[in-house]
Amino acid sequence: MGFLKEFKAFALKGNVMDMAVGVIIGGAFGKIVTSLVNDILMPPIGMLLGGVDFKDLKVNLAALKDAAVSVVDGAVVPSEPVYWNYGAFIQQCFDFAILAFCVFLLVKLMNKLSNLKKKEEKKAEPAPAPAPEPSKEEVLLTEIRDLLKNRS
Repeated sequence: MGFLKEFKAFALKGNVMDMAVGVIIGGAFGKIVTSLVNDILMPPIGMLLGGVDFKDLKVNLAALKDAAVSVVDGAVVPSEPVYWNYGAFIQQCFDFAILAFCVFLLVKLMNKLSNLKKKEEKKAEPAPAPAPEPSKEEVLLTEIRDLLKNRS
């Protein structure tokens, strides 16, 4: 039972819950960035490159090997093409770069807000109270101590 209690304590810690929320929000954020890349940024880039859509870029590997046909029961049958979809990889690289940049900006913003909050808390902190003045008895005892020191 100790293992289950330990796991429960771990799973219900604030950091784990914060991480779970972050993963869920990150997934949704990733979809937004993917839409930004696919629907907003890539069409103009493709148009500038002559109407190319990166997702459609591919190489037919079967055609490179002259394996476009195969023999089945003595008959020549065209074989299924095998594609190397390098355009999809390029698209994913664009997605990753933009997502990484957006996360960088988000972290930078959060750090800036955190620093502002710390500065405000520092300003709001009251100045430490000055040390109380010694009582008359303490002053008198200090004077007596000093006089005795000077005599010796």
